[in-house]
Amino acid sequence: MGDYTAPGSWRSRAGTVFECEKRPASGHRGMVVSNHPLASAAGAEMLAAGGNAIDATIAALFALNVVEPMMVGLFGGGMMHIRLAEGRHLVLDGMSTAPAASGPTCYKPASDTWPDYLETVGKENAVGVKSIATPGNLKAWCEALGRWGTFSLADVMEPAIRHASRGFRATPFLNDCVEQGAADMVNDAPIARIFLPGGQPVEEGARVVQAELADTLRAIAKEGPSLLYEGALGRSVSDHLQKSGAFLGFGDLRDYKTIERQPVRGLYRGVEIVGPPPPSSGGIHVIQMLNLLEGYDIAGLGFGSPKTIHLILEALKIAFADRFASTGDPAFVKVPVDTLLSKKYGDMRRAEIDIARAGTHKAKAYATESANTTHLTVADGKGNVVAATQTINSLFGARVMIPGTGIIPNNYMYTFDPHPGQALSIAPGKRIATSMSPIMALKDGKPQFALGLPGGVRIFGSAMQAVLNLVDHGMELQEAVEAPRVWTQGQAVELESKISDSVREGVSAMGHPAGSVASVGGGMCAIRFAADGEMTGSACWRADGTAIGLGGGHAKKGSRFVAEAKRS
Repeated sequence: MGDYTAPGSWRSRAGTVFECEKRPASGHRGMVVSNHPLASAAGAEMLAAGGNAIDATIAALFALNVVEPMMVGLFGGGMMHIRLAEGRHLVLDGMSTAPAASGPTCYKPASDTWPDYLETVGKENAVGVKSIATPGNLKAWCEALGRWGTFSLADVMEPAIRHASRGFRATPFLNDCVEQGAADMVNDAPIARIFLPGGQPVEEGARVVQAELADTLRAIAKEGPSLLYEGALGRSVSDHLQKSGAFLGFGDLRDYKTIERQPVRGLYRGVEIVGPPPPSSGGIHVIQMLNLLEGYDIAGLGFGSPKTIHLILEALKIAFADRFASTGDPAFVKVPVDTLLSKKYGDMRRAEIDIARAGTHKAKAYATESANTTHLTVADGKGNVVAATQTINSLFGARVMIPGTGIIPNNYMYTFDPHPGQALSIAPGKRIATSMSPIMALKDGKPQFALGLPGGVRIFGSAMQAVLNLVDHGMELQEAVEAPRVWTQGQAVELESKISDSVREGVSAMGHPAGSVASVGGGMCAIRFAADGEMTGSACWRADGTAIGLGGGHAKKGSRFVAEAKRS
């Protein structure tokens, strides 16, 4: 446990101290938390106009396509966890799939050993048109809006079109991301023209205008997603990609389908945790790790103590070993979901943990997945809640732009194993395996909190730690999303730099080779629900996250002031 040392500060008895760098928002009529203020504003605009959480989510996602183009886009994939006002939960799977022309031997591996195991000759699976998988985002966004939203596609796309056509101010975060991808982006004239003007990364505060993307969005707003998946836009894009050597063809776009999945569920100290099922490893392994940790007095050990961190690291190692062995697209891999979720299995694996010493529950290989993703969490006053994690995989995806469209395609083929005969080897139509963890927590059937974050393979471990922060350590929501994180998958150990040297030394003394890193995972976006209907929204310092709450309401009926002139 801990206590406040100042507003927004947390001091653990274990010696870990941190201060929150952002402040939460509150509201009872709705809340939008995304990783860019303009996207949060787009969602809040829909709520203010009378829309629901699904309207707000889709408006924010289209806006993120414009203002956070390095993370998310029409040509990406994602998982959308939706709780409808009636209480039903579902997960809309819009993950990308391997094109029909791809296969287990379509790349030449550069190495058979780690850390270069996933690299291919010429970086074909990571940069350029051969790295592009079939996109699911646009179809998933439009299907969600059509099935559960209340506004038209044109209405929810209007903010995104506005920001693309008139431009928006580049943030330091965008500038930093362009710098990281510049060496590849400079080789593609369309993307370099916008984000590397004059050969230099777009400067902080500079106006970023995407006129071609605005035109593409206007056409989609008018004609719908069929323009890409069945129509002229899809034909034009696929023709260009095919001529450039891509695996993706028009047939892949035409045949793509989203999948509605049932979430997985588990119980942690009386709180029900609900998350995405495979091909996401997030839900099952968050619950698996919570089952392991439920056998310990996490609250009594204290946040950020060497013993607490040791137990988290051991749970992560066990989860990663199981993830490597058994998690993937359930259409291609038999995933033992019931076993991984069971308390009995948690009890069995817990017996392997030495309370005082690091164990050898190693994954058999490194897992990899791009950390460059985005997340948003949205709720309305009617009871609808959405937690959605979306990505184009690496920063700026394939690091090219399809000429004349403003579209930056994904490089999702990089997440497959380029070696044949493996669980994650490439197969036509195979869905990407992911760590996305759009999580919701319930008590007595009522939402307690909803959260998620970007961060690749670090996502589900970070989401699990946020649950510990809220349930065991009694943190406020802002503290829970900003608290220092730890991570391992069985090899190196990462502790965020805000964890003290004395704690780091204590962790190392228990057998964990602990190194210091600036951040583990990306910007978490979360909402907490109070019994009286009040919502708190929080975003953390690791991205441009912003929470916008909707309070107030309509005038009381009969309260209109009427001024009457007095006769003299």
